[in-house]
Amino acid sequence: MKLFLSLVFLFTSLFGASLKEPISKLEASGPVVDIVYKDGKVYSATANSSVDIFDLETKKLLQKIEVPKIVDFAGDLVHSKVYSVDVVEDKILILSQDKSGFRRIHIYQNGKTEILFDSSKSLAVAKAKFLSKNTILLGLLSNELISYDINKKTYNWSMQVSGAKFSDFVLNEQKNEVIVADESGDLGIFDTKNGKRIKTLADQNLDNVFQVDYKKGVVATAGQDRRTVIYVPKVNSAYFIVSGFLIYSVGLSPSGKTAAFASDEQNNVTVFDTITKATIGKFGGNKMTLTKIEFIDENRFLVGSDDKTINLYSIK
Repeated sequence: MKLFLSLVFLFTSLFGASLKEPISKLEASGPVVDIVYKDGKVYSATANSSVDIFDLETKKLLQKIEVPKIVDFAGDLVHSKVYSVDVVEDKILILSQDKSGFRRIHIYQNGKTEILFDSSKSLAVAKAKFLSKNTILLGLLSNELISYDINKKTYNWSMQVSGAKFSDFVLNEQKNEVIVADESGDLGIFDTKNGKRIKTLADQNLDNVFQVDYKKGVVATAGQDRRTVIYVPKVNSAYFIVSGFLIYSVGLSPSGKTAAFASDEQNNVTVFDTITKATIGKFGGNKMTLTKIEFIDENRFLVGSDDKTINLYSIK
């Protein structure tokens, strides 16, 4: 028994020590669903009817924007899950759960939260992001993309991506291209001005792609098939790295030279060089399934999960 305990301790010491722990933490109001970082502030969408805004330097909660709770199918008043958040200039875009399985969108500006549309639109929106101050892009569970004019409250265009169920989308830095991931494993690149398909990235992920990121022409995926794929569409390059567990989340550094993904059952994050494929480090301390990896710069990244804690890591 003593020998067994000694071996367990040795194993834990050898392999546990290689995990890098968070350098600091933020405590959100509820389980974290989405994270956006901009101009020194962290915007966290939670499952508890709120968007929490933190100062990254002081780690203090600056503001909590709440959306109304909803009545569920049993007639009980429950929290509204905030599915995504986005920021442009002085506007904050909040996508949350509404009644009957549909979604609603609020715009927060000048200290006021106003409804853009609610369940009466009968839209099952999975993700919403700004294309400009007055235009948003909606990704529906039916895998339809909609460009929506905030002022006119009308569609600019809409298109069906495919017959597969929608998973995620990501915009490039210029917001003139969007990459859509779905359960087919293929990715579609579309022009955000008209919804026309530019290119298809295929044959690397064999199943549902949970998440996708796109930085400086580099694309990274988080796959149900335990693959994180790196595409560089301009040069038709692609390769994948296999994990031992389902990959729920992925993120790229601003340069696209570094990628991070949820790499095992313990909710650890593996960071690697997208050019050399070399592992840079492994990061621990996440208690629940990862929902978002958001890079602050080339050295630091945030990790949100089904827990309330947002962990901040330093690569170096």
